[in-house]
Amino acid sequence: MIALSAAVGYHARVSPDRLALIYGRERVSYAALFERLQAAAGLLAARGIAKGDIVAVLMKNSAAFIELALAASHIGAILLPINFRLAAEEVGYILEHAGAKLLFVDEELLASAGGFAAKVSVDAAAQSDSRLLAQGAQPATRGAALASGDLFRLMYTSGTTDRPKGVIHSYENYYWKCLDHIVTLGLSASDRLLVVGPLYHAGAFDLPGLALLLAGGTLCVLRDFEPDAVLELIQAERISGVWMAPVMLNRLLALPGRERYDLSSLRWVIGGGERTPEERIREFSSLFRHGRYIDAYGLTESCSGDTLMEAGMEIAKIGSTGRAVPHVGIQIRDDAGRVLAPGEPGEICLRGPKITKGYWRDPQKTAASFFGDWFRTGDIGYLDQDGFLFLTDRKKDMILSGGENVASSEVERVIYRLAQVSEAAVVGLPDAQWGERVVAVVVLKAGAQLTRAELELHCREHLAGFKIPRQLIMRESLPRNPSGKVLKRVLRDELAAKDKT
Repeated sequence: MIALSAAVGYHARVSPDRLALIYGRERVSYAALFERLQAAAGLLAARGIAKGDIVAVLMKNSAAFIELALAASHIGAILLPINFRLAAEEVGYILEHAGAKLLFVDEELLASAGGFAAKVSVDAAAQSDSRLLAQGAQPATRGAALASGDLFRLMYTSGTTDRPKGVIHSYENYYWKCLDHIVTLGLSASDRLLVVGPLYHAGAFDLPGLALLLAGGTLCVLRDFEPDAVLELIQAERISGVWMAPVMLNRLLALPGRERYDLSSLRWVIGGGERTPEERIREFSSLFRHGRYIDAYGLTESCSGDTLMEAGMEIAKIGSTGRAVPHVGIQIRDDAGRVLAPGEPGEICLRGPKITKGYWRDPQKTAASFFGDWFRTGDIGYLDQDGFLFLTDRKKDMILSGGENVASSEVERVIYRLAQVSEAAVVGLPDAQWGERVVAVVVLKAGAQLTRAELELHCREHLAGFKIPRQLIMRESLPRNPSGKVLKRVLRDELAAKDKT
């Protein structure tokens, strides 16, 4: 048996009273978690779900979300977690494109499910205990016979550059991912992971996420991200690790009175979603004095976490997302597929057993995404002589101004050095003279001011003239997806529309 439930069943047998899951006031042992997932699997079977069927979950974080994910695997169904912030039309597209047979949806999210007929409403009580959903169903005590190549999950991309694509994840992908993260992070049964990102996202589910259940550790699940609640749980539950998007870390660093919490148990925080500004990494130790910040690189197509910064190298290699985990290969290639030397920027390409084989029902995009067996990430970066990865930009976020390529992330790093700046995004907008002009969109700290002249003077100290923003736009916030990644496509579209008016 290769289902996710196998590890839970093992720990339920050898250490039944060990704590597996914390959600609100619920404290669930491994024995209880195994009982719950079998009950939920029985519910799936009673609803006609069998091996290979797709079960969608449109839910916020909860105990039931994790139990349903384990239950689907237990009977060989394919999990389809869906972004609960999507509009009903977008959810409908994903359900139809994937061919979902059954949808579990929180009561508060029912409007997002549209007219999808085969759905199960999950109320507040059932969010804490999926057995309430499964009343009257016979528990599925025997798991399905599965092979490493069988599909475990579909995850639809966040759609920052195009219509969402369904990434296929096999059990081989998932378990190699788990092995790499257990080894790299040194996970054990003594670890307690705080899950604060949305579980439909690879950062929360996979980095390291449910891998900790293989090691026999404890997951502490927070339904919604709130800075005070995060620090309270770290203190109360003696949390040892957490994945957070950079925007979440920013909110913790800005929280008044944060010094009153005892955060000494925390060993690490993994960043993700986008490249974290260097200043944020340096600020990290002012809050988490006993932990380290692990900058990371990964994507949905690789189950996340392809590179992790190594302990002791955070300052020496600041600006890097670390080196590859054990079973991931990285090459930097040009548009023709030629492998580039250290220091030369190009497209980041990945190979290894945790990398997807392609996209659901989309052979053309699958074929276009590979150089042989090397996956093309669409991200631009370079490797240094020691194999540390440095991100430069998304290919589609490169700005072509006056015939010169401008990496928006390079300009953003310089802008973040300004004390007045809370958030910044740099995009290219159509320009009759230059082809594209560099535009800085900035969110200022409370009470701060910044003029276009001050921005230009600052940038001239650090950047070539063609990289200096020709326009400064102030906003109260930047459009982001739930993982914290700035939606530059949305930002460009909004600003371009205003240009035309």
